[in-house]
Amino acid sequence: MLKPLSDHVVIEPLKEEKKKSGIILPDTVEKEKSEKGKVIAVGPGKMGDDGKRMTLEVKKGNIVLFTKYGPNEVKVDGKEYLIAREEDILAIIT
Repeated sequence: MLKPLSDHVVIEPLKEEKKKSGIILPDTVEKEKSEKGKVIAVGPGKMGDDGKRMTLEVKKGNIVLFTKYGPNEVKVDGKEYLIAREEDILAIIT
């Protein structure tokens, strides 16, 4: 398993269902990066100027929206994950 450092977050991308309903979608639509995912692991947080750790707002299990090109893609045991900084996460879906 991946153990992120600092304010990094490991995200499992969620596949968006694309409804075709008679509209022809180009091949590039299927290859678009996901912008939604499930948080698998979080780092301990950044060190503040005062030497204390700043805890992250996101938690393991959260479903989040993130910037399209912010996270780095990694493959572990054949499964794709994204590693992002907390600042690349835009919202938690409740």
